[in-house]
Amino acid sequence: MLKDMEDFKKKSAAENDKEIVFSQAIKAGKRIYYLDVKKNRKDEMFLAITESKKIVSGEGEESQVSFEKHKIFLYKEDFEKFMTGLQQAIQFINEGESETPLPEATPTDEIKIDIDF
Repeated sequence: MLKDMEDFKKKSAAENDKEIVFSQAIKAGKRIYYLDVKKNRKDEMFLAITESKKIVSGEGEESQVSFEKHKIFLYKEDFEKFMTGLQQAIQFINEGESETPLPEATPTDEIKIDIDF
């Protein structure tokens, strides 16, 4: 039974890799950002954004390296709203954090968040 479960996990991981139709890695210091375009079961594409941060614990020969990962999934119907919000946030930072009122969400705005730990 345990062997079957291991085979299932390996098969699932391999199938998940086949979902990626485009990938872009952005290296930034101890972090790497991955932008992966994937297809779901309905053959619809979405964007998976992963932050991978290198964590070193211990010192010298006793040190161990691990990676902390955080993911968000962004769906096509949300691209425009996401880009608008991202551009506003970047503009706010670039302008030196001037006092800019935050736009209020309307009741029809729907936020979809998928978090994978």
